[in-house]
Order: sequence, then structure tokens, then C-alpha cells
Amino acid sequence: MSLVSAVSSRITLAQIFPFMQWMPNMTRQSLSADISAGLTGAVVVLPQGVAFATIAGMPPEYGLYAGMIPAIIAALFGSSWHLVSGPTTAASIVLFSSLSVLAEPASGRYVELALTLAFMVGIIELTLGLFRLGGIVNFISHSVVIGFTAGAGVLIAANQVKTFFGMPIPRGSHFHEVIEYFFTHLNEITPAVTAIAVITMITGILVRKYFRRIPYMIAAILLGSVVAVVMQFGFALEIPTVGALPRELPPLSAPSFNLQDWKALAPTALAVTLFALTEAVSISRALAVRSGQHIDGNQEFVGQGLSNIAGAFFSGYVATGSFNRSGLNYDAGAKTPLAAIIAGGALMIIVLLVAPYAAYMPNAAMAGVLFLVAWGLIDRHHIAQIIKTSKSETAVMTVTFLSTLFLELEFAIFVGVLLSLMLYLNRTSHPKVVVRVPDPAQASRKFTTDPNLPECPQLRIVRIDGSLFFGAVSYVQEMLRKFENDSPEQKHLMIDMSGVNFIDIGGAEMLARESMKCRMRDGGLYLLNPKEAVLHQLERGGYIDQIGRQNMFQSKTQALRTVYAKLSHRRCDECDKNVFIECRRRGRPEPEDDDDTPETANAA
Repeated sequence: MSLVSAVSSRITLAQIFPFMQWMPNMTRQSLSADISAGLTGAVVVLPQGVAFATIAGMPPEYGLYAGMIPAIIAALFGSSWHLVSGPTTAASIVLFSSLSVLAEPASGRYVELALTLAFMVGIIELTLGLFRLGGIVNFISHSVVIGFTAGAGVLIAANQVKTFFGMPIPRGSHFHEVIEYFFTHLNEITPAVTAIAVITMITGILVRKYFRRIPYMIAAILLGSVVAVVMQFGFALEIPTVGALPRELPPLSAPSFNLQDWKALAPTALAVTLFALTEAVSISRALAVRSGQHIDGNQEFVGQGLSNIAGAFFSGYVATGSFNRSGLNYDAGAKTPLAAIIAGGALMIIVLLVAPYAAYMPNAAMAGVLFLVAWGLIDRHHIAQIIKTSKSETAVMTVTFLSTLFLELEFAIFVGVLLSLMLYLNRTSHPKVVVRVPDPAQASRKFTTDPNLPECPQLRIVRIDGSLFFGAVSYVQEMLRKFENDSPEQKHLMIDMSGVNFIDIGGAEMLARESMKCRMRDGGLYLLNPKEAVLHQLERGGYIDQIGRQNMFQSKTQALRTVYAKLSHRRCDECDKNVFIECRRRGRPEPEDDDDTPETANAA
């Protein structure tokens, strides 16, 4: 069977056309709610699209184009009821960081590369979705996302310092160069431009806090534009503006299929894909928790992939799920993906009506709004939570944050992912290995990990919590050697396997070697409560015979009775620890205890 047929055999008609699932369930009430939410979303994306295009180094209208066709395609072919796709802050800043070294921002060549990047990202996303690889985003930890977005927020603010204060900072300056230039050229600040930016920013803060029903970005930009017009015509001050936007629908476009371009964009495409899919899936899942919906991560990959492929041919740069617009869509009462479709369609109509008025929109007002966007990206609540909770996750977040500021952004994501994987592998390669002893306070002597209780001088009982795979074998062997060196007279070893869910060949061979070593010391290795998957792996490799089938136990009582019979009873006569029930009842038949009940088995 070919790969294509293997994939197609696993795809249902509803997955190819997921809108077939929700369209038949639409009602008059849901249609009304979707229309209202869609119109609200279209109004909000207008200033956001221009702002994100500014961040991305694209002509302003391309931020609006990215919120039209891509948003509609993502809603039709995704699985989330509330996710709204389009231009986002993170994708925009990665785009600028990666492409500004290859072409002049806002130039025709720059736009071509941006469309090519969107096409490449779409192909990767679609491929991952078709091959059911949605779990790949799980390798990007929450701490990486928090660190990256916080770093992106700081970079956005740094990149807007030039426009916010009207300073001639050289284009393409790095973060540290912007900071250095600002504090060494304070005399170059333009008061009028700075005043417009500050008024816009304060207006946005106040509207967002006290008038939540009003889109704060629109209100802030309108007031900033009014102030700019007054300064221009009342005081004859020169205030740079965005300029009139073209009054047209997204023009047809095409990505570059030049191999050299693809080679240059490949690292950025991989990084953007990872982060874009993480954004989309995490937003979808977060809203699904509130709405009670089930999210198909693979279908979301397909929807995002098709939206970016379509965007590349309709003048849209990389689009992904938007935190702000998706949350607004849910809060506005959207019931189905039709709301996002309406938002994309309504945005086309709005652009035709208001595009010429962008000539009065000052760049400083956009900078003021982007300062608010940057501040919103710094998730102070989760940053504090991570710092309080985990030192390792704090390290991941901090390294990702600093990498975002001082490295190329696509590499910052890879650094964070790599560090997360290293920490994960370090944790999994160090499974918990603890000594277990019977508790004399319990009638059935249930196992406990109290270090103050006595151990049997001839038998050591340990419990392993974690997978026994090749990466963990060395650590487990070191722990067993340490136990052996501490108490060489304990020639028998019982391993409680109830905490081992997986074992590979390396782990199986380690157990076989330990069994042989114990026999050479006139002792034995015994496995207690091995799970079915572990037994199956040992059986397939023939390791169960090397260890000894008679040394596998599902009952603690049977295991201890069998092992006790193999101990040196001469030494038992000299021992006063009375670790096991058998120690006090030697020579007498044992009453059956209840440690094989589910409660006792779990406690053991």
C-alpha cells in the first residue's frame, strides 16, 4: 500500500469537509449570534491588521488581506468552533526578523518572500495534519511559549521606539542597539510625535479598562488621528502617516518556487510552523474547555495548512490562530465557525469603505497601539506562576526569553524546544528508585518507604517509578550498585514493577544482567507486579526465561513466601528485626492475609 493510499484510508468525508458537521446544526438563534460576533471581529481586525503588517515589515494592506481569505478557509476546514485565524504578533515579528536580512521591508521582493514563507508553512502544516502528527506541538512546552511571547513583546516595543518618539534609529537595529541609541540620543525625540503616541496609548488603556464594549484599538487610533490632524492643520506640524490603503479586495498573488528561496526560508518555515500550530491548537483547546467542544488537533493542522496555502495566492502572509480575536469571538457569543467566516467577509466590505481614510492615520498612533499590544504579550501571571513552581521550567522560560531578544527569532524557538526536550529526557532518564519495607504497624505489613524502618539483612526490596528504557538504564544500574555496596549481604533483590509502564530492549537486558549477577552471588532477582505490557516485551525477547518465570509474581504474599523460603534460615535465626510476618511465625502455617485485594495491591 502506498503512503498516499495509507493516508487516504484513514481520512473520512467529515475530515475532508468538516463544515458538514456543524452547518446542519445551525439555528436561527445561532445564526444571529454568529452574525453579531462576526461583525464585531471584522471591526476589531481592521486596526490590528494594519498594526501587525507594520510589525512584519509588510505594506499595511497586507495585514488586512491576511485576515480575509485565510480566516475563512481556516474556519471551514478546522475543527474549532471559535478559533479565528489571521495575522498575529508572534508570526509578524518572526517574519520581520527573518526576512529583513534578505530583502528591504515593504519592497516587492520582501512581499514575495513573505508569500513564499506562508506557502511553505501551509504545506508543512497540511502534511503534518494528513499524517496525523498533531502531537508534535506537545514538544513545545508552556514555558517556551510564555518566554517567547514575552520576548516578542519586548522586541515589538523596541522596534516601535523609532516611531513612538520620532527618532531616526537605523532600520534593522538589534535590540541592544535600539536601547543604546535611545539613551544616547534623547535630544532627537520629536515632542509632537511622542505626544500623539502617548495620547493614543493612554486612550487605549482607559477605554479598555472603563469602556470594555468599545474596541479600544479603534477608539485609541481615532483619537490619535484627530490629534494628528489638529497638529498638522492647526499648528503646521509635519506628522508622518500610514498613507491611504488601496480600496480593493485581496489581489491574486503567487509564491516563489525558486529552490534558493526555499532553502533560505526553510529554518524560518519550520520555526514558524511549530509556533503557529502551538498557538492555534492551544487557543482551540482553551476555548473548547469553556464551550465543551472536542478539538481534533490533526484537523486543526489541516485547516491551518489550507488557510496559509490559500493565503499565499490571495496576498496573505503567514496566518495562525489569534489569541485576541478568538477570545473576542467567543465572548461575543459565536456559536459556530460561521462567525469567523462572516468576520473575514465583512472585513472585505469594510476595507472597500474606509481604506482611503488611512491617509489620516499617524504612524505614532500605530506605535502607541503596538506598545499596548507588546505589554499584553507579557503574561505576568503565568511568569510568576512558573517562577514559583519549577526551577527547571523557569530556566527554560528565561533562556527562551533571552534568546528571543539576542538571537534570530526562529532559532530562539528551537533553543527553547531543545532545552525543554533536554530537561524532559533528563527527568525520564532518572526514574525514582526507592527502598520499600513492610510496615510493622499494619496487620498485613504493607510496603512503605519509611527509612527508619528495618530492612531484611538478606533481601532488598526496591520500587522503580518510571520507564525502563535505554536512557534510564545507566541511572538504575548506578542506584542498584549503590544499594549493593551499602549492603553486600543482601544477595536477594525484589523489584516492585507496578510503577513501570514501559520497558525496551535496554531495560530488559539490564534486568537479565541483574538476575545473573544475583544468582552468581547465591541470590536471586524477583519482579513483583509487572504490568502486562512489560511482561509481553520480556516474553518477546526471551528475557523472561533468563530472569526466570518462577521469579515473576503478581501477589506480594506469594512473592514473599517464595523468597523467604530461599533465604538462609541460619541467619534468620540470628536476626531480631522481624521484618516479615514469616519471621515471627517460622515453622507454623501462615494465615491468609488480605494483601492481594485491590486496596492492598495498590498500597504495595
